[in-house]
Amino acid sequence: MNEQRHHTTRPVSVIGLGPMGRAMTRTLLAAGRPVTVWNRTAGRADAVVADGATLAASVGEAVEASDLIILSLTDYQAMYDVLDGATASLADRTLVNLSSDTPARTREAASWAAVHDAAFLTGGVMVPAPMVGTEAAHVFYSGPAGVMETHRTTLALLGAPKYLGEDPGLAQMMYQAQLAVFLTTLSALMHATAMLGTAGVKAREALPELLASADSIGAIIRAGEQAPGVALDAGEHPGALSTVTMMGATADHIVETSTSLGLDLALPLAVQAHYRRAIDHGHGSDNWTRIIDGIRKPR
Repeated sequence: MNEQRHHTTRPVSVIGLGPMGRAMTRTLLAAGRPVTVWNRTAGRADAVVADGATLAASVGEAVEASDLIILSLTDYQAMYDVLDGATASLADRTLVNLSSDTPARTREAASWAAVHDAAFLTGGVMVPAPMVGTEAAHVFYSGPAGVMETHRTTLALLGAPKYLGEDPGLAQMMYQAQLAVFLTTLSALMHATAMLGTAGVKAREALPELLASADSIGAIIRAGEQAPGVALDAGEHPGALSTVTMMGATADHIVETSTSLGLDLALPLAVQAHYRRAIDHGHGSDNWTRIIDGIRKPR
């Protein structure tokens, strides 16, 4: 009982108090965790201090207050900038960096932490700040499995942990892959809304229809004969239901329509290029998934 109580009241430090950092701090406080915070602009801490967090006078003090330090910063360079004067305090502590950057930089950061005798976990939060700590929240992690297990109970307060493996770059890779889908979808929604707007359709009328279409994409892909990705992993692209040629013709029509309406062509031209490349390589009769070849090995 005493061991469990110690585990569930273990202090946490949060460095970086943007919307995400503040949301994580409030979630930890609500779970009864003592939280020490630090931010380069100290005024951003006022609200969470009012909620019960302790404001450290320096970043070194924030590091020394806890064995687990959660970083929510602009990028990984910000971690070096912030912790540069506190590296002597990092030994035997765990850094969990939930900032966005490239997989390569996360691997470099793990090596940097090891030089300072600190453990390192990479994380990618897959919900916006208001959803942190809710049942809808999940976070991808990678790094040493033992470190993940040591802090799983605490990290689970932020969202369901999805551990990907030892490679510190894996969580960031998954995070960027998820954002590739997310950001491209957002751009597609705005392009489609602009397209309909030229015909006098208001965004409030267009978006419900467009969002329904976006919601259906997963169901359409899952409706194939095999589980999603099985054929891709096998290098198979059966064109019984849809082909590169058919989808490419649709991509051509979108470019033509967008051109006639005077819209930006960056997104439709990029999509069109995927299909044209596959057709040029003789794969017109294959399933649309064949476009992955040109994405994997662009010329």
